[in-house]
Amino acid sequence: MTIRHAGDADKEAVRRLWDAWQAETVDLPPWADASWEANEPEIDRAIAANGLFLAEEDGEAAGFVTSWLEDHVARIGDLFVAERARRGGAGRALIEAVIENLRARGATHLLLGANLNSLTFYERLGFREESRNLVLDLDVPEAGTGRSWGSIHVQTDDLAGVERAVRQFVPRLPGRSRGSLVAPPRNGWIAVYDEVCDRDPAMLRRLATELSDRLGAVVLALGVEHDVVVRFVLLEAGRVVDEYLSLPEHYGHLPPGDVIALAANPRVVARLTGADPATVRAVARTATSPRELPPPGELLAAIADAVGLEGGAHGWEDAPELEGAVSVERL
Repeated sequence: MTIRHAGDADKEAVRRLWDAWQAETVDLPPWADASWEANEPEIDRAIAANGLFLAEEDGEAAGFVTSWLEDHVARIGDLFVAERARRGGAGRALIEAVIENLRARGATHLLLGANLNSLTFYERLGFREESRNLVLDLDVPEAGTGRSWGSIHVQTDDLAGVERAVRQFVPRLPGRSRGSLVAPPRNGWIAVYDEVCDRDPAMLRRLATELSDRLGAVVLALGVEHDVVVRFVLLEAGRVVDEYLSLPEHYGHLPPGDVIALAANPRVVARLTGADPATVRAVARTATSPRELPPPGELLAAIADAVGLEGGAHGWEDAPELEGAVSVERL
């Protein structure tokens, strides 16, 4: 086992370790965002501070620790050791490398946050408990009172790949999803339905982004929000290429340019989905009042039909039984 400083060239290895860490984490607090995108700035900060260390075993990355120095006080961010390298001293070696490095740079104290399961490990290294973090669950009001539902459609026939990604990413979403459903390929698309994505439209968009980025695929997320508005987001390799909101100013006043931007772009939709642009233009209309549009459920179904999606008009709760579908249940 060797311990060394890590730099920008090692970020891909650190990301693989990060993904392995999150894949085995089952008790993530509902308020925590453990996505790589949310935590990459801290990795960059550690690199810039010359405080990212990598453990390697037989030339393969086996663990990492992030740290940085603020005046005379040093901090540790994250520490992770892959399962294959545990109980071999890698965690201790990483911490000792941080201590030696920061002490040489003038640090007088080293602080870190630890979950309850790791307290014994740190106490054996000489750390002492100084304070505790307390958490209170609060009921946060939703942006609307009506029902929301939606679905995610991945342009691929790789059912196993989509299932793996869903099993990896959904547990990271705040809200504790009760279950997901991955439908078999239909017309070149695999549909994904999830309970927390029905409850929170923001989670539907977030999961769609994660799937598109991980699979490098065209992904369309569409749904009804609070029984009032219809939204779809079209992504390519994790990047939003088009977004539609039936009532662009439903959530508040917008500059004219932003209102226009929330109208569907039929050419982009046609290029990535094969839909007829004239049909998309006729169906995906925007308005200033719900009275000017069909009921949200009907509008959603019409948009799904225009794009050629099966199963685009319902969410997780009312998903029908489908032969070959994969159900992922969670407690």
